[in-house]
Amino acid sequence: MNDTAFQPCACGSGLRYERCCGLDFTDAQHAGASRQMTPMLEQALRAHRHGEANEAERLCLAVLESAPGQTGALSVLYEIRQAQGRNEAAEALLRRVVALDPNNFLATNELALRLLAQGKLTEAEQHARNAIRIAPENPQAHNLMGMIMTESQRPMIGEFHYRRVLELTGTRQPIILANLAWSLKNQGRMAEARALYEESTAAAPEVKQTLLGWARLEEADRDIAAAAEKLDRIDRIWPDDPAAMTVRAVLLAREKRFEEALAMLNNAAALMPEKCLGSEETLEKGRLLDAMGRYDEAYAAFDEGKLIARKLSGNTYPEATAAAMFGKLTGFFIAGRMQSLPRAARRTDGAQPIFILGFPRSGTTLVEQTLSAHPRIAAGDELPLIEEIAGIVPRLLNSPLGYPDALAELWMGDQCAGLDILRDFYLHKVRRLGILGPRDAWFTDKMPLNETHLGLIGLIFPQAPLIHVIRHPLDVMVSAISNHFSHGLYCASTLETAARHYVRVMDLVEHTRAAMPLSYLPVRYEDMVADQERVVRLMLDFIGARFDKRCLRFHENTRYARTASYAQVTEKLYQRARNRYRNYRSHLEPVIPILQPTIERLGYKVD
Repeated sequence: MNDTAFQPCACGSGLRYERCCGLDFTDAQHAGASRQMTPMLEQALRAHRHGEANEAERLCLAVLESAPGQTGALSVLYEIRQAQGRNEAAEALLRRVVALDPNNFLATNELALRLLAQGKLTEAEQHARNAIRIAPENPQAHNLMGMIMTESQRPMIGEFHYRRVLELTGTRQPIILANLAWSLKNQGRMAEARALYEESTAAAPEVKQTLLGWARLEEADRDIAAAAEKLDRIDRIWPDDPAAMTVRAVLLAREKRFEEALAMLNNAAALMPEKCLGSEETLEKGRLLDAMGRYDEAYAAFDEGKLIARKLSGNTYPEATAAAMFGKLTGFFIAGRMQSLPRAARRTDGAQPIFILGFPRSGTTLVEQTLSAHPRIAAGDELPLIEEIAGIVPRLLNSPLGYPDALAELWMGDQCAGLDILRDFYLHKVRRLGILGPRDAWFTDKMPLNETHLGLIGLIFPQAPLIHVIRHPLDVMVSAISNHFSHGLYCASTLETAARHYVRVMDLVEHTRAAMPLSYLPVRYEDMVADQERVVRLMLDFIGARFDKRCLRFHENTRYARTASYAQVTEKLYQRARNRYRNYRSHLEPVIPILQPTIERLGYKVD
């Protein structure tokens, strides 16, 4: 037997490896006389209740040595390790409880909460969903799901779960009202969110997180004075609060007071327990340094912010998964197959989608703000519906194959109308979101990296306008390293993985365009900046909408763009974002060989 089995487990639980992370779960329930351990477990529980942590720990370790599948002992040991601040051990023990007892609501909900705190949103969602399946009327489970959905940029689903909490409890709990307000703010429903913050603070006037959320709402809604007033209130109650100082730095940056904002962030870092900023705050520091022309320092901050995020969340780009996914898409969407597959018919009884495609931070928000300033075009924002449809295709078409191969069922007589069903599913979901007005003829869908599913979109909406926003790939890389992307399999966790994913996406677009006819219009960000009216007229003509001068004043569009670009699109067009990569030329050197073929194919060059 491997000597590792007899060593203490590296996770720090206190158990031997073979009784911990090396445990064979198929034998866990039968590895010892679990019933014989019941008296010892009861002693451990009593010791734990009476605050005798050392004795409770000793007894739990003894129980688990003989019966490693004893979830009661695992739960007590988890609480002990958590109280000791031994997070790796605590999480390993909690995961084991959930694996051995998947219907344990408390453990499942607790694990989802821990994963949310680490930014592991996909895994947190899986466990949060299971917690609701276990206890569908538990308010705590719905509140946690609301938090995860809102954090995952699906605030409309988050809203549903927060409202469910209010229904289940029958009370207007201030913290739930504040959570719901944040969800509404992320949908751009500012007035409703503000009313909820007012109600929440009236009931509980000294909740710091509520006031911080309210301040951030006012900043996003362009009322800097109102945001500052909320921060002043925090300062009176909690002087020198680091979280409030980081929000204050954002306000100063909005006013172009970059030196003061940077000083504020540095002061906040000095007051934090770890004496350093978190991941997002470090990226914000980098963006301030960028605005001040201190590019080498800015890049160092971007690099540090990404490193902090990787350490906290563990999210890295799954190279093998990405290669397999793009290989399947390229292999399925080929010209011969696309010629024989059916297409969904066009619905004429409602607004039609406009798909704004493009890598995150390539200018898609600018295009959406421009188009949604038109009186006949509604802003759909980032609709997760195409990705959702890709996930349900196998089940909906009753196929044993995964996506995209399951689309081969469309050749069958009983599934030949499948694309019409997928089309109706998408349009029904859009109507349910409440984004359409009575005069809207179109709505935008600018979900980042929808171009990954360009073939599927072309089958479901063969006549829909596809506006692909293209920007110099090296400028896109600067944005990727200076912001967090949850899209694209966490490709932006490093510069190199962002470049590889970008190339995969652009290669897939070129492949799909060659395989099937698409209503496709490429729009260069640089052209939009250089000759705005010409490009706006081009896009509206492509869509079939009349030119409207309001589209040239996109910065007056009062809707909240819930992306990292929300502040930029409140300003008039500016030239400073063009060729930003030149400021970071030496730092981008490692990815230029990766991107060079795509750069040349798109007609760009590297200076």
